[in-house]
Amino acid sequence: MSAYQHILVGLDLSPESEQVIERVKYLFSNSDTRISICHILEPLAFTYGGDIPVDLSDVQTQLQSQAAERLKILGAEIGVEERNQHVVLGHPAQEMHAMAEDQNMDLIIVGSHGRHGLSLLFGSTSNSVLHGAKCDVLAVRITD
Repeated sequence: MSAYQHILVGLDLSPESEQVIERVKYLFSNSDTRISICHILEPLAFTYGGDIPVDLSDVQTQLQSQAAERLKILGAEIGVEERNQHVVLGHPAQEMHAMAEDQNMDLIIVGSHGRHGLSLLFGSTSNSVLHGAKCDVLAVRITD
């Protein structure tokens, strides 16, 4: 088995994202592995089911801009160039799968909150990423 060549780190930009960044630093700081990071924003029309009769494009643009700024800060911590920082509109698992496949990434890293009960039944992003990925997936356990 060879070392990972290109990894994708999916971040939700919550304060807990720092734990994922720290794990990436620990695992890959002394390697030549190329690192890309992403944040997937669900379009507001998906979030609200299209039931709101107002134009949300300005709000969506502002959310994308704020996400890009936060991603830039997190990316700087692990030396990720801006061209490898991606804010994408869509469904998180689907977009990460597509990005990993399109760019021949061989590992996806996501945070996992270790949900139980009903929240596990309804699914999680990390679970969806794991079950649809064509490459390895590393779930970093998020602690409170």
